[in-house]
Amino acid sequence: MKKFSAVISLLLILGLVYFSFYSLMPRSGTSATISETKFSTQRAIVPLKEISKAPHYVGSAEHERVRMYLIDQLRALGMQVEEQSGFVLQTEGKSLVKPTNILARIPGSGSGKALLLLSHYDSAKVPSYGASDAGSGVVTILESLRAYLAGGATPKNDIIILFSDSEELGLDGAVLFVKEHPWAKDVALVLNFEARGSGGPSNMILETNQGNANLIKAFAEAKSEYPVASSLMYSIYKMLPNDTDSTVFREEGDIDSFFFAFIDDHFDYHTANDTVENLNENTLQHQGSYLLPLLQYFADADLASLKSNQDHVYVNFPFLKLIHYPFSWILSMLLIAIAGFFILLFYGMMKGRITGAAIGKGFIALVVGLIACGVLGYFGWQLLLVLYPQYNEIQHGFTYNGHTYIAFFVLLSLAILFAIYRKWGKKQEAAGLFVAPLTIWLVINTVIFLYLKGAAYFIIPVFFALLSFWMLIKQERPHLLLLTLLATPALFFFSPLIQFFPVGLGLEMLVISCVFTVLTFGLLVPVFHFYSKKRLLAIVCLVVAIGFFISAHLSSDFSETRQKPNSLVYYQNADDNTAYWVTYDHLLDPWTKGYLGESPTEASTFISNAAGSKYNTGYSFAAEAPEKDIASFEIQLKQDTLIGNERNVSFTLVPKRKIHQLLLFADTTHVFKKLVFNGKNVAPDSTGYAFGTRDHNGLLRYFLANNEPLEVSYVSNSPSVEFTALEYSFDLLEHPQFSIHKRTKNMMPKPFVVTDAIVVKRSFNIDSLPARNVDSVSYQIQVPYE
Repeated sequence: MKKFSAVISLLLILGLVYFSFYSLMPRSGTSATISETKFSTQRAIVPLKEISKAPHYVGSAEHERVRMYLIDQLRALGMQVEEQSGFVLQTEGKSLVKPTNILARIPGSGSGKALLLLSHYDSAKVPSYGASDAGSGVVTILESLRAYLAGGATPKNDIIILFSDSEELGLDGAVLFVKEHPWAKDVALVLNFEARGSGGPSNMILETNQGNANLIKAFAEAKSEYPVASSLMYSIYKMLPNDTDSTVFREEGDIDSFFFAFIDDHFDYHTANDTVENLNENTLQHQGSYLLPLLQYFADADLASLKSNQDHVYVNFPFLKLIHYPFSWILSMLLIAIAGFFILLFYGMMKGRITGAAIGKGFIALVVGLIACGVLGYFGWQLLLVLYPQYNEIQHGFTYNGHTYIAFFVLLSLAILFAIYRKWGKKQEAAGLFVAPLTIWLVINTVIFLYLKGAAYFIIPVFFALLSFWMLIKQERPHLLLLTLLATPALFFFSPLIQFFPVGLGLEMLVISCVFTVLTFGLLVPVFHFYSKKRLLAIVCLVVAIGFFISAHLSSDFSETRQKPNSLVYYQNADDNTAYWVTYDHLLDPWTKGYLGESPTEASTFISNAAGSKYNTGYSFAAEAPEKDIASFEIQLKQDTLIGNERNVSFTLVPKRKIHQLLLFADTTHVFKKLVFNGKNVAPDSTGYAFGTRDHNGLLRYFLANNEPLEVSYVSNSPSVEFTALEYSFDLLEHPQFSIHKRTKNMMPKPFVVTDAIVVKRSFNIDSLPARNVDSVSYQIQVPYE
C-alpha cells in the first residue's frame, strides 16, 4: 500500500508539472468558420502571409508594399487612415531615421481618454521575414478589430490604431508619434503586441511610471482566458534597459502600457526562420485571447482612473487565473510565516519529532545540493560550448536543441538530489530534514521583501509548506497524497520558471534552472522523504538525462531545419582602392571559405570600422577581394563660413546608388558647438557641445528610408574636420557586379549584424572639395577685444 501511494504521488507530481505548462495557453488555433465576433487564428493568418512574404526592413521595397497593404486592410474595416512621417534623431544612440507610421481612429461616444492598439510593421534589418516580430501583433490587432466591429458595439472611448515604423532601428516610430502627433495627448492606455521568438505562451508585462494596482485590477476584470503574468517579471523588467515601443510611451508621455510578448523558440528571433510556417498557431491564438476581451473591456472603461500610487503582487495560477494583492501585505505575510515556522519548530522539538542531528543533516543535504547543481549548471554549459563550438555562432544564446538541454540539466540535478537525500535523509525524521528548506525559503522571501517585492508571491508555497511541516510533526506517517497536493503551488509557480530563464535569457542561465530545481525540490522534501526507492529514482533521472543529452548531441549539428547562421560582406576602401571579403563568423563553413579561403586573416588587420550589432559583434576575418566599380556618394558643399575661429559648414551627402545605412565618423578631437542632421539639432550635452563626451569616433548612424540625402551642418573651432563615411547596401547577393553562390539549405543569413551587404568606406575633408561645389563661402577674421 505504501509503494502504491508513492507511485500515485509521483504520477500526481508529474501530472501537476505537466499541467503547469499545459494551462498557460490555448491548445489549438481557431478556424475561419467560427462566429464573426470571435478571434479566428485562421483568419488572422491570411494577412500575416501577405505581410511576411519577404523581409520588409526600413528602406526595402517590401517595406513600402507592406505599408500600403496594411492601409488597405484598415480601410476595408471602414476606417480612415493617415500616415505620419518625419525624421527622428536619437542622440543617445546617435541614429537618424525617417519612419512612416500608419494611424487610424475609431471615434467613441464619450469625451474621455483614448485606448491605443500598438504593434510595429517593420521587420529586423536584412534577414527576417517578420512573421512573429511583429507581424503576429499586427494581425492580432486587425483580426480583433474585425471581430469587435462585427459585434456592432460603439465604444465609449476613442480607439486609436498605431502600426509604428522603425521599431527595430530604435523605436523611432513610437518616438515620432508620442513627441509630434496631436493624438498622443489623448492616449491613456496602450495595448502593445510584440514577439521575441516564434512560440510559447505570451507574457503580459506592464510599463508604468506609477503603481500598478488599478491596472492589475482592470486586467483581472477583463477576464483574459489564459493570463500569463507575474510581478516578478514586472520587477525584473523595470530594472533592465527596456527597449519596446511601450517604453517610449512611458518615458516620453507618462502613458501606461500592457505589452504582450512570447519568447519561446528564441532561435527564430530576427532570423530568416521568422516565417508563418514557424509561428505557433496556439501562440497566435493566445495573443488574440488577450486582445479581444481587453479591447471590449477598455473600450468602455474609465481610462482616467487607471493611475495609482500602489503596487500589487500578482501571478497567474490555474483555475484562479490571476492572484493579486497589495504590496502592503508582503511584510505581514512574511512575519506570519516566520512566526509560524518558529512556533512549529519549537513545538516539534518539544514533541521530540525534530532533533538537532536531523536539522544539521538537512542543511548539509540542501547546501551540498545547491552547490553541486549550481556548479553543474554554470560549468556544464561552459563545457558544452567547448565541446560544441558551433553553438557560439548563435548569438542570442538559445540553441535549436535548447529545450533538450534544459531537460538534461534539470533531470541531472534531480538525480543528484535524490542521491543526496538517500544518503543524508535515510534514517532521519522528515520534519527535521524539512527545517533547512523552510529556513532557506524564509531567507529568500526576506530578501525579496527588501529588494524584489514583485517576487513576494514566493511566500504562498511557503504557507502550504508550513502546513506540510505541521503534518510531519503531528503524524508519524502523514497522508502522502495530501502532502503531494500541498506542494501544488510550488509546482505551479516554479516549474515554468525553471524553463523560463534559459529560454528568455539564453542557456547561460541554466545555472538558475538548476538552483531553482534544488529549491523546488526542497519544498517537496515532505513527499520525497517517504519514497523508499530514491536510489531507483536517482538512476531513472540519470538515465533519462543521458537520453536527453544523446538527443541533444544528435541534433547539435546544423541541418536544413537547424540552419547555421553565417555572414559575408564586401568591404571596399575608396581611400586606398582596396577591397576585402569580411565576415562576423568565428566558425567558417564552405560557403564563407569560398570567399575568405581556408586561412583568412584577422579582420582588424585591414578594417577598423564595423557596423556593430546588438551583441557588440565585430568583423572576425577578412581576405582580399577584387575591386569593383561601386559608386560612392556625391558631396555638395552648401556653406563654409569662418568667423573668428568658428567655422560654420553645411554640406550634403547624396547617394549615387541605393543604400540602406550610412555611418559618419569624425575624430573625437573635433568638438562641435552645433551639429544638425537633416534639420534635426543634436542637443548639447553636459559639456555644452554636441556629442561633447564622445568615447569613439562615431557621429551618426543614418538609416535611409527612401534613399534621401544626408544634410549635415556644424559649427566647430577646428580649422578642418576630416570625416569618414561608410555606405551600406543590403544587395550583395543580387548586385550585378557580383556572382555570389546561394547558401545551401543548412545555412541562413546571420541575424543581428549587417550581412549580405556591400560597404564602401570613404574619407573626405571640406577643404579638399573643388571650389565649384561651394555655394556660399565667406571668411571673416575677427580680432578678439582686448
